[in-house]
Amino acid sequence: MGMGGGGGKGQRSDINVTPLIDVLLVLLIIFMVIQPNTVRGLDTLVPQPPKKEDAQKEPDQRTVVVQVQGAANGAPTYKINEDQVTLDTLTAKLTDIFARRNDKVMFVKGDKDVDFGAVLPVINDGHAAGVDNIGIITPAVEAGK
Repeated sequence: MGMGGGGGKGQRSDINVTPLIDVLLVLLIIFMVIQPNTVRGLDTLVPQPPKKEDAQKEPDQRTVVVQVQGAANGAPTYKINEDQVTLDTLTAKLTDIFARRNDKVMFVKGDKDVDFGAVLPVINDGHAAGVDNIGIITPAVEAGK
C-alpha cells in the first residue's frame, strides 16, 4: 500500500517540470540583481533659453581671429581681427573679449613664413584667457579645400 494515487505500474508520459521551474527562478533572481547596475541614460547638456536682459543687448557675433604675421626684422607681429596688439598685451585683450561671450572659440592664423614657435605663445595666451576651443587656420582651410 503506497501513497501514490497514479494507479498502474507502467510508464508515464508526463514531463517533469520541477527542474525547469528551478532554472527559471534562478534566472529571474540573476536578472533582478543585475538590473539596478545598468546605465539608465547619458549625460547631456541642455541648451538654456537666453536671459531677458541678454536679449536686449546685441551680442558680439564676430569671429575672433588672431593673426601672427612675419616682419622684415624677424620679429612677428600680432593682430586680433585687424587690431594690432603686442604679445605682452595679448592675454589681457583676449580676456576682455571672451569675458562677455558664451562661446569661447578662437582661431589662430599664421603666415606661411612664420615659425610655429611664434604661434605657440598665442595658443597659450588663449588658454590663459579662458578660451575653450582654439582652431588653427591653415592655407588649405583658407582656400576652402
